[in-house]
Amino acid sequence: MKRKLAFQEEWYVYKRKLKAFFHSLSFYICRVFPVNPRKIVMWTLEGKGSYGDSPKYIAEEIIKRDKNRKEKYEIIWLSDNPEEEFPTYVRSVRNSLWKRAYHLSTAAFWIGNTRTVYGTKKRRKTVYIQTWHAIVGIKPIGKQRGNRLPRMARIVSEYDSDMIDYVLSGNEWSNKMWPDGLLYEGMIIQTGVPRCDVLFHGKEQMHRKYRAKYNLPQEVSIILYAPTFRGGSQSGKRSVNADIGSLNFGILIDALEHRFGGTWYIFLRLHPQVAEESHRIIEKEKTGRVVDVSRCADMNELIAAGDVFLTDYSSSIFESALMKQPGFLFVEDEEVYVKDRGELLFRLEELPFPAARDMESLQQHIEMFDRAQYEVELEKLMEVLGMFEDGMASSRVVDLIESITEKQN
Repeated sequence: MKRKLAFQEEWYVYKRKLKAFFHSLSFYICRVFPVNPRKIVMWTLEGKGSYGDSPKYIAEEIIKRDKNRKEKYEIIWLSDNPEEEFPTYVRSVRNSLWKRAYHLSTAAFWIGNTRTVYGTKKRRKTVYIQTWHAIVGIKPIGKQRGNRLPRMARIVSEYDSDMIDYVLSGNEWSNKMWPDGLLYEGMIIQTGVPRCDVLFHGKEQMHRKYRAKYNLPQEVSIILYAPTFRGGSQSGKRSVNADIGSLNFGILIDALEHRFGGTWYIFLRLHPQVAEESHRIIEKEKTGRVVDVSRCADMNELIAAGDVFLTDYSSSIFESALMKQPGFLFVEDEEVYVKDRGELLFRLEELPFPAARDMESLQQHIEMFDRAQYEVELEKLMEVLGMFEDGMASSRVVDLIESITEKQN
């Protein structure tokens, strides 16, 4: 059996490498076109994501500054669904091989929150800024997974990391963890992570925006439930699933209203790669208080709009903690998850977020929640992490882009 699995992995790796070779040819062909010093190509989730995450906030800072200068930047967004809504100042382009090769080959800057497609080639004049899609992680990535890191995942990660010029960081913890986590030995810059800027400046605006968007009274409270991505083995074709386990929406709402008072709604935010499965969950729920926000492009706007955060292993709970939101973990499958993914980067009991392994304990954690003690523990956590997010990350990244442009000119 082991020999058969080893052969299957070898065959899969061979096919991926062969495909990457032919993929790279299109990039070499596109080098006949010159690099535009003011062209910036952006993407999220390898093109599967929409207008969101850190690239969005960098784009908006660029456009704000462009209003006051003659020579403007051209922003191209690679998307598998370019027909989705994008601002007029961002040109969405279908993420097909030849369009991707042309635009990446002629851009002065690449800005993404995930890896490039295996086989992508970067020109010497192009600067690749990797924002990544987390500020701190619970689940292991890269070398942190130990022998659970598939060979193909390592190959793709190392290939992409060799092209990166800068990785962004918002805390001392990331400075130490990114080399192994991202398989990256290059420059890490302490700008902060742009996706977090809205958490410092957008609370009131997002509160109004998302209640109005879903026709909810402005006075209602919201818990954002955002379980992390689950996928099959990266040694072969991946499968993904959307499963909320034994989470009971009715009991969850009752517990929140008992502890915090008022009327509560649940925003359900599945990972973008399984967002199309959200309707299966909504169809089964009976409270009438669950709103499907899985297709919203900007996760951090949703965090800013919410009042409480619930997840299993998503790094986003650390971002909600920047706003001192109550955060809870629902981890009934921890043993199975760790066996597949690798040891978690924190012992859950050491984090300030109460961790429940069944619905009854989640209910108890919510009803017994001590906000004063929680905020004391949050302060300790931020000190341990060496957090230096301050809502100014986008400005610092654009300063870097402008200084590079000036030097190249």
